[in-house]
Parts: sequence; C-alpha cells; structure tokens
Amino acid sequence: MNQPSNLTNRKRTFIFINLILTCIALTMLSTALTTALPAIVADLQISVTTGQWLTSGYSLAMAIVMPLTAFLMNRVPTKKLYLSALVIALIGMVLCALAPNFPIMMMSRILQAIGNGILISMAQVILLTIYPMDRIGAIMGWYGLSITAAPVIAPTLAGMIVDKLNWHAIFYIVGAIVFVSLIWALNVFEDVLDVAKKKFDLLSFLLSAVTFGGFTLGFGNLGTYGFASLPVLGALLVGLIGGILFTHRQMKAAVPFLDLRVLKTKEYALSVFGSILLYLVLMGSSMLMPLYVQSILGKSATISGLVVLPGSLVSAFLSPIAGRIYDKVGIRILTIIGGSSLVLSNIGMFFIHIHTGIWMAVCLNILRCAATGCLLMPFVTWGNKNIPPELTAHGTALLTSLRTVAGAIGTAVFVGIMNTVARNSHTLTGSAALLHGMNVSFLVMTVASGLLLFTGLFLIKDSRTEVLIEVEN
Repeated sequence: MNQPSNLTNRKRTFIFINLILTCIALTMLSTALTTALPAIVADLQISVTTGQWLTSGYSLAMAIVMPLTAFLMNRVPTKKLYLSALVIALIGMVLCALAPNFPIMMMSRILQAIGNGILISMAQVILLTIYPMDRIGAIMGWYGLSITAAPVIAPTLAGMIVDKLNWHAIFYIVGAIVFVSLIWALNVFEDVLDVAKKKFDLLSFLLSAVTFGGFTLGFGNLGTYGFASLPVLGALLVGLIGGILFTHRQMKAAVPFLDLRVLKTKEYALSVFGSILLYLVLMGSSMLMPLYVQSILGKSATISGLVVLPGSLVSAFLSPIAGRIYDKVGIRILTIIGGSSLVLSNIGMFFIHIHTGIWMAVCLNILRCAATGCLLMPFVTWGNKNIPPELTAHGTALLTSLRTVAGAIGTAVFVGIMNTVARNSHTLTGSAALLHGMNVSFLVMTVASGLLLFTGLFLIKDSRTEVLIEVEN
C-alpha cells in the first residue's frame, strides 16, 4: 500500500479533484429529485405519498449503510472500495433513467444511497489521511464548499432539465459525470488506508441497521402520522432497543464493528455534540424557511428559492475560509462565531411577524448559513484529529451517521412543533396561526443554538499542539 507520505503533490491533487467531482455529482442528485418529483409521479402514475419514498427511502438506506463504512474501509483496499461504490451508484443512476415503474425506481434509488453513503464517508477519511494536519482545515473547507454549493444549484438545474428535456435526462447527465470520475479514478487512485483481515460481524451490522434505520424512519413518519402513532412510536422503540443492544455489543467486543470508544475522547465527543446541534437547527430551519415564504407569505416557489440562495452561497463561500481559520487558530473561535450567528438568526425569526419585509428573512437566513459554513467541516476535522489515526474511519462513520439521524429529527420535530402550535391556537387562524407556530419553532431552535454557543464559550479549549489521545481499551 502507498502511504500518504509517499504520494506526490500531483497525485494528492488528482485524488482530491476526483473526490470533489464525485461528491458534487452525488450531492446534486440527492436534492435534484425534489424538483423532478412531480414529473416522476405523473410519468410513473403513482401518488405523491408513494413518490416521497424516493427521497425518504434514500435517506433511510443512507442511514443504514453509513455505519458499515467503518468496517469496509478497514477491510477492503481503498481503490477497490472506491471504484465499487462508484459502480454501485452508477448502476443505480442508469436503472433510474430507464425505470419503467416505481419498484425498479425505488430499488435504483437504494443502490444510489448505498454508493453515496460509502463515498461520503470515504472522501472525508481519505482527505484526513493523505494531507498533513497543518493543511487539513483548508482542504476540508474546499471539500465543504463542494458539498454545500451543489445542493443549492441542483434544484434549479433539475428544473431546467425537466422543462427542456425530461426527468430521465437528470440521471443520464449525472451518470455521465460519475462515469468520467470512475474512468479517471482507475488511473489516479491509490490504496491510502490501512486494511486488515477482520471478520464481518453480521449481528452488529443488523443491530446498527435497526438502530439508525429505526430512528430515521420513526422521525420521518412524524409528519405523516403524528407522534402518538404506531408507525412513529413503534419505529422509535425498535430503534431504541436496537441502540441499547448495539452499544452493549460494541463496548464488549474485542474488535468492534463500529468503535464507540472514540466517544471517550473529549474533543471528539464535543465535535459530535456540536455537529448534532448544528444539523438539528440546520435541517429544521431549512424546512421551515420555504414554508414561511410560500405558505405564510403566499410567494412562489421561485421567490422561495431566491430567498434562501444568498445564504447558501455565503455558506459555500465561507467553508474554505473557515478551514484556513481553523488551521491557524483552532475550532473555538469558529464555534463562538457560528453559535452566535445561529442564536441571532433564530431569535430574529422568532420576532418576525406577518408584515415583516421578506428581505429580513433573507438576512437572517444568511446569518444561519454563515454558521453552517463556519462549522460543518471544521467539526469533522477537529473531532477526527483528536482520535488515533487507526480509528478515523470509525470516527467519521459514527459522526456522519449521527448527523444524518439528527437531520431527520430536526426536520420532523420543528415542523411538528409549528403545526401543533398552529392547530392548538385559539385566537389565531390560517396564516397567522401558522406563523405563530413557526415563531415558537425558531424559539426552540434558539435554545439549541444557545447550547452550541455555550459549548464554544465554556467547553472547548483550543491548543495549537493538540496531542492524539489514546482511547481506553
């Protein structure tokens, strides 16, 4: 295997660009479907509820496969695993483009989720491995820019493609990009991650699937069925039981499937806690902002997109800058700045009323997205920097999995709060009641944002010469 120190700068750059190209293509596909969904529903002659499974089923499959990536990265040579994930995703895209009915379309989306889940975790671990620590913040910042900017432009591009061509063309175009990445990877990729012969723990994998899948499905069902329902409580209970059994098994195992002992490292645990809070607020507000513009203000979907676009661009722009700041001064100042931005943004949305100008929502959304740009990738970098290198794959897989579940929770809970408050309002009706519910949701987000700010002010202690902390056996 080629060690990172033996890689030339040219080889590192080619691997980096290939990873960015792949992640941009797959990240675009994850959001492009929201625009194309009405056309797919009409073409396949299915209901909107059934069609939503093309996105919720995708998220569920991602949540299940992500914990598996730690084992795969430690067991399968880097190049072989990367190429295999690309092929799986590419097959899914081709099948989606040709899908004559919903079952084939759904199966194809699951294949895409499997490939994407592996590739997202791999990209972060590979970058953390092949670049020196004094450059990793900037590199992860540029990586963050790619995965932040792609979802912003994807819905617009998808709409243009559907209008000019058809929804099948989306998968053909993205598939062509992935195919180019695959051919290029054959020539530039190297085996940069250490591997060892490890026995596959099937029971642990099944328990992790039950845990992360149960929580994702349970919270995903919240908007459709309500909290006090079997599809929600049943799935959450199954996820909770699975989580208890999974944790017990990993803590007792000599060679864990997913090494949870990384959480014994304070810095890593704080990075996970911060990432969870960030994703709770990020995904919740990302869902509420379009509802505010369209359902409460009565504006068009185009206006809604224009309202959130400046913030998304600011987030993408700040990501590489935040990476360089992290390299120079550490994570604490970024957490304080990001936490403050979130608090100000959410408290501002709490005070918004029906006559507030739409420009205020644009400004507050820019503040929210600035926090994302400041913290999304630096948390990943900082957390993994403080665990032993051989556990980086486990640390990345665990953080990514928990972040995915946190996003599902944020989306479901904050929309649920808005609807519950609006429904139980006795003095307000219609848009006014919905706005009141949204205000309360953003007030709760302010509390979560305050916890993030508190973490930066009082719990995180930066050190320019951070030492790897050994995880207790």
